[in-house]
Amino acid sequence: MRLPSFSAGALRSVILIAVAIVVPITFTGCGSSTFSDPAASKAPTASMLAQTTSVPPILLFNGTGTLAADVSAWETILNSHKLTYATANSSEMNSMTETKLKTYKLLMVPGGNSATIGKYLTKTATANIHNAVQAGLHYFGGCAGGFLAEDSSIYNVLNLTSGVWFNLYNNGGKGTGLTAVEISYPNGTKLDQLWQDGPEFAGWGSIVAKYPDNTPAVVEGKSGLGWVILCGFHPEAPTSWRNGLTFTTSAAVDNAYAGKLVTYALNGTWLPHF
Repeated sequence: MRLPSFSAGALRSVILIAVAIVVPITFTGCGSSTFSDPAASKAPTASMLAQTTSVPPILLFNGTGTLAADVSAWETILNSHKLTYATANSSEMNSMTETKLKTYKLLMVPGGNSATIGKYLTKTATANIHNAVQAGLHYFGGCAGGFLAEDSSIYNVLNLTSGVWFNLYNNGGKGTGLTAVEISYPNGTKLDQLWQDGPEFAGWGSIVAKYPDNTPAVVEGKSGLGWVILCGFHPEAPTSWRNGLTFTTSAAVDNAYAGKLVTYALNGTWLPHF
């Protein structure tokens, strides 16, 4: 989760410099503990697949620091699109070699807290992920997973962005609470999407979607030989997460966009961009 007292993305660099001298700050997450958690996963884990030669195309990370409800929401999206996947927790990811990672086609990291995710991954694990992407593994990062893709001298992250790190989306000065945010697309379409504490991606990739202040909300691009799509909001969110909020877009429409993001990330193909 982000700290609600720091809502402006422009403050992030100042805060990080100041607190790096004293104590690390948890300023790299998204999601909410109020999210309801759908049914538990029935997908095979990476450990279950260790003794088999059959590997599904997608590896969904569900380790420490990810939000269980968000992992489940993405599983619902994957299942609805008949996309097969395995899951890996922090321990499994830490024991996974670069060679094993490259047997998958796409690694997905959902919402949660990227600082915590990095804390429970070894430096070797994040280096293996980085190297696997450079060698051709595709990567999708949603919210905290988007932050995890950045470069940072403070956190254990993946640096898939050639040295670029990301600010928190300012949200028009409204703070970091759960809210509906209008997202704009290149064809002129606008969809209300659920957002909380998510990044904006200025400085890296091609812009697929924009926040109301025109900062990048979704970006795509190459990282080495790998294809990377990063999203700062929650298109995977089910209707139950919308309680008390007003949307002009249905959850079904937003969920369809979530499926589109994953499909394009899996296939390494370009989404329309500005």
